[in-house]
Parts: sequence; C-alpha cells; structure tokens
Amino acid sequence: MSSSSPDNKPSTSNLMRAAVAGSALLVVAGLAAFWYASNEARKAPPKTADNAVTVTIQGNACDPNEITVPAGRTTFTIVNKSNRALEWEILDGVMVVEERENIAPGFSQTMTVKLQPGEFAITCGLLSNPRGKLVVTPSAASDAEAARPSLVNYVGALAEYQTFLRLEAGSLEDAVSALSEAIKAGDLQQARALYTPAHQAYKRIEPMAELFADLDTRINARADYFEKREADAGFTGFHRIEYALYSQNDVKGLAPVVDKLAGDIGALKERLRGLNMPPERLAGSASKLLRRVADNLPAGGEDHYGHAEVANLQGTYEGTKKISELLQPLLVKAAPALQKSVDERFAAFDAALAPYREGDGFKSAPLDEAQRKALAEPVRALAEELGKVNAALGLE
Repeated sequence: MSSSSPDNKPSTSNLMRAAVAGSALLVVAGLAAFWYASNEARKAPPKTADNAVTVTIQGNACDPNEITVPAGRTTFTIVNKSNRALEWEILDGVMVVEERENIAPGFSQTMTVKLQPGEFAITCGLLSNPRGKLVVTPSAASDAEAARPSLVNYVGALAEYQTFLRLEAGSLEDAVSALSEAIKAGDLQQARALYTPAHQAYKRIEPMAELFADLDTRINARADYFEKREADAGFTGFHRIEYALYSQNDVKGLAPVVDKLAGDIGALKERLRGLNMPPERLAGSASKLLRRVADNLPAGGEDHYGHAEVANLQGTYEGTKKISELLQPLLVKAAPALQKSVDERFAAFDAALAPYREGDGFKSAPLDEAQRKALAEPVRALAEELGKVNAALGLE
C-alpha cells in the first residue's frame, strides 16, 4: 500500500498544468501546419500534365505573353500573382473559347481545353490590360480529325455506287434473258457458254446481297443449304441451273427454273432502285463477302458442278474493287497507309487470278485443294484490310 506526503502535491499540479499547456500548443501547431499546407496547396499549380502550360499573371501582363501549343487538349494553369481577382480567357475573335473566372489573388486555377489549329487572343487580368497571344499549331491528331470526312462526303460515292448497281442489274437481266433463250431452245452448249457470264454479273452485285437476303437465297443459294440438297424444292436460281447444265447434262425441265430466276432478277432490279445504303455498308459489306469467299474456297467453293470458281472470283474482285475505288478519295486523305495496303491487296488478288486466265475468260478446270488455299490467302488478306476502312473513316 502506498502513501503520499503533502510536499508532493504542488509538484504534481505543476506537471499537470505543463502537460495541458503542451497539448494545447501541439494542437495549435497542428492547426497552423494544416492551414499552411492547405493554403500552399491552393496556391500551388497542380501537377503538370501532358501538354500543360502555366501562365502567371502579375502587373498587367501574362508570363508568358505568347504561347504556342499543338492542337488537341492542353491543360492551362493560371496563377494569379496580382492583387486583384481576375479572369482568364481564350478568345477567337469576339467568341470566348474557354475561360476561368474569379481567380483570387495568390491562388491558381486549371482548365483543360481542346483546341483546333489557329491563332487566339488571351486576356491577362483586367479587361483593359493588353492581350496575349495563343498559337495552336497542327498536330497528327488534328490532321486526322480534319481529314475525317463528314457524311456529306459520302453522297457522291453512294450515288455513283447505286448507279453502278443499277447498270449491273441491267447487265444481269440481259445475261439471264440470253441464258433463258438458250435453255428454252434446248441448246445445252450455248446455255453453258452463257451461264458463267450471267452468274459473274450477279457476283459484281453480291457485296450488297445482305440487303436483299430473301432474293439472294432464291437467286444464289447452294444445294448444301437445303435439307434435300439438289432434290429440294427450295433449291432454285443459278446453282439449280448449274446443276442441270453440268451434272445432269440436260436443259429439260429448266424453263420454269430460269423463268423464276428472271422474275427474281427483275425484283432485284426494282429493289436496287430504292436501296437504302448507309456509308458504312460499302467497305463493311465488301469485307464480309471477301471473308466468306476466303472461308468457302478451301472447303470446296461455290460452283460444285461447273467449276467456274475463278470466273466468279473475278466478279467478286470487280464488285469489291468498285467499292474501294469510290472510297479511295476519302480514305487516301484519312489513312493513306491503309489505302496503299488496300491497293496492294487488290493487286495480289488480281495476280492470283492471272494464271487461270484464258483469252477473255478463264479456264474451267476444277481447282485442287492447294490451288484453292493459295487463292484464299490474298482474298482473306484483302478482307482484313477492307475491314479496317470504316474505322479509318470514322464510321465506327
């Protein structure tokens, strides 16, 4: 058990008072430190970012008074070292591009603004103060943005492509009419001679087939897609005729088939007159068709009976090339490297077809597996490049 003497009491009280006073001093010191840190943090410019510029205003001028930045986003930190609250503005003639108001003396504010190339004025404190200059130089980003075409730029290409489709539909109609005459005349050899160019005419239109899928099924579907294959009642169109001409070696019974084909071609021709086609459909559809062709080639291709695969590829080449040519003036501005690559892929596609050419047409000998794979490679490479066009044109 402990005891305390009267002599110890004053000493304990003094210690307690000293401890309380020390604690109070620590609290005051902490508050002072917090205030100082907060004040300094408010006065200090924020951490510098990419394309960042600090402008200090004191007296009646900006420092720097003339600023040059690349086009795009720039973060400005405005430090007010004057003795009055002020505003800072970027002016394009009489138009305020961006501004910060009421920047208190001793404080700073930041603002991030996206600028296009050009020359602008900047205010430096009071409105009566002389203005500074902001020069925005072109950058890669601004060049790409400026080159990006607006939808208005596609009006000409879409109009010309619709004219192309209508002309090709007319050629297709004429070709099917001639084929019909040969079939109805019982002329197997003439019908065979006319079949390939008629089908090739459809191939030039085929990039847009996804816009008329019902007609495409009736006009161009293979027997593979029907339950009873060649015996299926739904198997009509070009490949039904091809089957009769090259597998059955007979034109008997084909008259109603070719009449139905002619009727569907007439419906297609009318459909194409009012075809609503957004600009992204051009390169997008061409790319998808080429990818489909490249996938089908190694698996046996489309023409199981007549072996006119290469002639069909020529039609696909011409139809997709037309689309590329129409987009070329836009793409060469937006993405010249991609345009060059697309041109090179078309050249490779054309070169791959060259060994099979014979006079104005193509050899009809069936392709072996190695030949199919070799032909599929440039077609797939072209599909990949055309698949990048919409993104390059800002259509995605």
